[in-house]
Amino acid sequence: MGKDPLRLAIHVGVYVALFYATAFLFSGLLVWLGGYLTGVTGATLLSAVFANWLALRIYEDRHLVEIGLWLNRSSAENLVLGLAGGAGTAALVLVPALLVGAAHLTPTPADHPAVGTIIFVSILLAAGSVGEELFFRGYGFQELLAAVGPWATVVPVGIVFALLHGSNPGATWLSTANTAGFGILFGYAYLRSHDLWLPIGLHCGWNFTLPLFGVNVSGLRMKVTGYEMSWTAGNLWSGGEYGPEASILTSAVLVALFIYLRKAPIRRQASPLTDPPAGSEVCEAAPSSPS
Repeated sequence: MGKDPLRLAIHVGVYVALFYATAFLFSGLLVWLGGYLTGVTGATLLSAVFANWLALRIYEDRHLVEIGLWLNRSSAENLVLGLAGGAGTAALVLVPALLVGAAHLTPTPADHPAVGTIIFVSILLAAGSVGEELFFRGYGFQELLAAVGPWATVVPVGIVFALLHGSNPGATWLSTANTAGFGILFGYAYLRSHDLWLPIGLHCGWNFTLPLFGVNVSGLRMKVTGYEMSWTAGNLWSGGEYGPEASILTSAVLVALFIYLRKAPIRRQASPLTDPPAGSEVCEAAPSSPS
């Protein structure tokens, strides 16, 4: 708290500029080498890692791991809780629709799923999720959090997160609203854990589960299982071309995800950037009570 506003603006501005400059330099090359999806996810991860690493070195004289990437038991437990929450939320959107006949799984003979394909898609989804969480909940987010407080940071960053998904194929006002809800909940997850493993787990769990049901992820189709989910209900329920993230069902389960994050036995860790006074030692914290 109390950081000079001009200094804060410079730090966050440079961080964002580093991300976009790196993406500009490498995205074209990565798209050319690996195709659109590989290039975009690879550029996001590379740019996020570089922007966080350099901003931490310039302004804090700290290492990348100190952004909330500790490798300890608390991190592992938070990652598992995140994966379970993300996957469970996705299943809560899709499984009831299959059970009541509002949708059914249809074979797609043109697709030829293989173990290699599943592994490749999983790596892409992980890279995209980790890259987005590093950028949106990394150095800039944590600097703002320490300076202006939780909700003055979490809500605006969640809205920006949604707006930057607005150019995805099939995006609608509802997909933007739901994506803002996810962005805010990912920020809340960081508030609960003070590490990046919980929001990374939530993001990955959601993104991994949708392709297993043959639905689009933020307007992008991942051909994994040889099946697709065909809906008899309208786009308000299915999300249309964008996928379930543009569905009113997702709007409802976002409430369930908030309750899950509030009640789950999340391990709160010490953060040198967001816990005043900033410390140099980070150790495992005891389970925090819901707050």
